[in-house]
Amino acid sequence: MVATEGPGHATELARQAAEAGADLVLVASGDGVLNEAINGLVHTPVTLGVLPAGTANVLASEFSLARSPAAVAELLPHLVPRRVAVGRLEAAGAPPRYFLLMAGVGVDAQIVATIDPELKKRLGKLAYWLGGFGQLGRRFPEFHVRVNGDDRRSSFALASRVRNYGGDLEIAKTVNLLDNYFELVCFEGEDSFRYLKYLTGVLARVHDKMEGVSIRQVREVRFEPPDDRQILVQVDGELAGRLPARIELVPEALTLLVPPRLRAT
Repeated sequence: MVATEGPGHATELARQAAEAGADLVLVASGDGVLNEAINGLVHTPVTLGVLPAGTANVLASEFSLARSPAAVAELLPHLVPRRVAVGRLEAAGAPPRYFLLMAGVGVDAQIVATIDPELKKRLGKLAYWLGGFGQLGRRFPEFHVRVNGDDRRSSFALASRVRNYGGDLEIAKTVNLLDNYFELVCFEGEDSFRYLKYLTGVLARVHDKMEGVSIRQVREVRFEPPDDRQILVQVDGELAGRLPARIELVPEALTLLVPPRLRAT
């Protein structure tokens, strides 16, 4: 086992393992370090396995795996390697980046930007909830979401490859990692208090029927700012640039250990 020494180190370690001829790379981490490792393994034949650790592990929650790394390690012989698609983000202010789970534009990326790293270490996921409620009273700028010639406005857009969001919520409704599309969920409105209604809908799993919410399956989407305001983007829980941005699906880009019961929808 090799410990990471700072931001970006997991990408370097994963790339070195692939170049050395490794068959399997196991990552014990939260979603951020997992994202770094993916960026070192995309387009290689190396299989990736995940042991849940860190603040949150959406992948473990998505697969209904135990939260203990030791317990998941015992399950590894029963998981199967599958080639899966990943997302690729091109955003202003940052190099292109691959992601396995999701990309968020607007509200959730702004929350990520406000989280104090020390508070995150002490409180874990609670820090994100506090950061979210700390946004109440603000105006959320809307931006353009462009898909196949269609242009609509949104203040929070989520392009997701998984149903689970942050380990506690389910925003995307149907997608899983074996599907060859993103589920794009868009929330309209600049009033931050409107998001209390959206949150209630998400908790009740009826947000797809709410006014101001749209859900569709896409393979590529572009986001444009309405003016010179800075609108941020996050991937897998880490800041990854600002608008304008483009997200596309890259098919069969990564080999991942998944539960044998997982099937494309």
